[in-house]
Amino acid sequence: MSHILILGAGITGVTTAYALLKRGYHVTVVDRHRYAAMETSFANGGQLSASNAEVWNSWSTVAKGMTWMLKRDAPLLLNPAPTWHKYSWLAEFVGSISQYKDNTAATTRLAIESRHHLFSIAEQEGVEFDLERRGILHVYYDKKGFDSASKVNDLLQMGGLDRVPVTADEIQRIEPTLSAPFYGGFYTPSDSTGDIHKFTRGLTEVCKRLGATFVFDADVIDIKAGERVSVFWQPVDDQRSKPELLIGDAMIVCAGVGSRNIAARLGDRVNVYPVKGYSITVELNDAQSRTRAPWVSLLDDRAKIVTSRLGENRFRVAGTAEFNGINRDIRADRIRPLTDWVRTLFPGVSTSRVIPWAGLRPMMPNMMPVVRQGSCPRVFYNTGHGHLGWTLSAATSELVSDLVEGSWPAAA
Repeated sequence: MSHILILGAGITGVTTAYALLKRGYHVTVVDRHRYAAMETSFANGGQLSASNAEVWNSWSTVAKGMTWMLKRDAPLLLNPAPTWHKYSWLAEFVGSISQYKDNTAATTRLAIESRHHLFSIAEQEGVEFDLERRGILHVYYDKKGFDSASKVNDLLQMGGLDRVPVTADEIQRIEPTLSAPFYGGFYTPSDSTGDIHKFTRGLTEVCKRLGATFVFDADVIDIKAGERVSVFWQPVDDQRSKPELLIGDAMIVCAGVGSRNIAARLGDRVNVYPVKGYSITVELNDAQSRTRAPWVSLLDDRAKIVTSRLGENRFRVAGTAEFNGINRDIRADRIRPLTDWVRTLFPGVSTSRVIPWAGLRPMMPNMMPVVRQGSCPRVFYNTGHGHLGWTLSAATSELVSDLVEGSWPAAA
C-alpha cells in the first residue's frame, strides 16, 4: 500500500487525507500544532460561498487599496514597508488582471463542485459542524454598488451559480433582523455556512478511524525528495532532541502560508503571500441577542464583512485584508470596525462578550489554488486557496488525489 505524507492539518490537509484514505492509501499527516485546524482553519468567516468566488484581480481593487493605504481601519490595508516578496507578489497580482473573468468563472464552478463533496462527506461520516443551509445574502447601500455587483453576478452565473437580484423589501423578508437602508442585493439560496474548526476536527477523527496517522507538535526541519520522500522533524517543545524520520512514497504540501518555503526547499515556486484576516465571535448569551442576530449569512460589500450564525449561541463576523507579512498580531484598530458594524446593523445584539481572532490566508497572485505536481514526481501541492479555503477544499482534495493516483497508485 502506497504511503503518502501530508504536510499541514488544516482544512486542505485533512480533506486531502480523507480523499486518499477512501482510495486505499496509507496516510500520515504532519503539523506543528497540537491539534488540527489551529491556524487559518480556526475561526474564519464560516461561509461556504460560491457567491464570493470573484477573484480580487481588478483595477478597482488596486484603486481602493491605494485610497485605503493610510487609513488604519480600512477593509484592505497594505503596509508600505518594502519587501521583495510583497511587491513582486503585487506585481504578479496586477499582471493577472487580464484573467479576472476566466478565473472568477472557474472558481465559481470549483466552489459548486466542492459543496457537493463536502455535504456528502458530512452526511456519510456524521460530521457535525453547525451547518446552516439558508443561503448567503449580499447587500448594497446604493445603486452604484448594486450595478457594479450586477456585472460580477453575470460572471458567477456563467459559472453556474443560482444567484438572483433582490429588492430592499425582499432583503427584509429573507433576513428580518436587517433594518438598514439598503438599495438592493443578491441572494444565493444554495450557499451555506458552518464552523470550519468543528468540521476539520471532526473529519480528523474520521481519518484516524480509517487508519490515518497524525503527527502533531512536529517542527519540520528538513525535507528530501528522490527515490522516496523523507521528512525530518523534532518535537516543537524539544528542539535539542534527535530528529525523527518519516518516509513515504509521495508527499502533498498543504501547509498554508508555509507552503512557499517548503516548495523552495523542494525546488519549486509556490508564491503564496500571507494576507491577514480578522474575525470576531459574538457570544449570544441572552435571549434578546439570540433573537436579534441574523440566521441568514450576510456579505456587506461596502464594509467587506461577512457573517455566519454558528448554532444558537454564536455569531461570527469576519473581514478585512492586511498585507503585512507573517504577522498574527490581533490589532484593536482592526477588530473595532467589526464590532462597530454589529452594533450599527444589529443594535439588539450585545457585544459584551466578543472573542477576536486573526489568521493568515495563503493567497496566490492570481487568486487561484495551486493543485499540481512538483518538479519531483513524488511531490504534490494543494495550497494557496486564499479566502476560499473552506469553500474549495473538498474539491481540490479530490483533484490532488486524482493526480497522486495517476502517478503512484494505492496498491503500488
